[in-house]
Amino acid sequence: MKISKQIPDQPEPSAIVSPLLTQALGSAVRELRQRHKLTIAQVSEQAGISRGMLSKIETGQITPGLDSLSRIARALGVSMSMLFRHYDAPTGSAQHVKKGQGMEVVRRGTKSGHSYELLAYDQGPVKLFEPFMITMEEPSESFPTFQHPGTEFIHMIEGTLEYRHGQTVYVLEPGDTLTFEGEITHGPERLLNKPVRFLSLIIYGGAHP
Repeated sequence: MKISKQIPDQPEPSAIVSPLLTQALGSAVRELRQRHKLTIAQVSEQAGISRGMLSKIETGQITPGLDSLSRIARALGVSMSMLFRHYDAPTGSAQHVKKGQGMEVVRRGTKSGHSYELLAYDQGPVKLFEPFMITMEEPSESFPTFQHPGTEFIHMIEGTLEYRHGQTVYVLEPGDTLTFEGEITHGPERLLNKPVRFLSLIIYGGAHP
């Protein structure tokens, strides 16, 4: 009978690791360590790895193995999944408009001295919503009225205003809100305390494009 000799397991060749993964892991380890106000020395001692290795992990110079990651996670008091939370995360899209840099638009109240600052724009072929910062400083004998699809939400920031929606007139003061159907005639009625400034959010609804 031929007896076969058992060959010890050989280490698998190192996998090719994306630099993005290495950077994401290092960033997550550093962020969690700093959040818990721990030093590199403290975490390396708890995880049983050298300070130099931990420093290289945090700066994205090396990618730790799963065993090292597990020990680092335990030292930080988090699950291993927390170390991967920044990797391959959806980038999404956001529009950041700095204060005072909204798009000035012309609307029916512009001739009455009203300022309409559009705070989000360029949203594609179908408008889902429009947020305006509206400023009114000059009184007027007659204010424009509006009708549009969807729902409008108003939040008063400054001044006092009489605002009509249909047959009802509401007195709006700073901190007040008003939500109503846009298809019913509405608009400012009288400025009681100037200047008046409020946020108007029009939500058009409907299906996404």
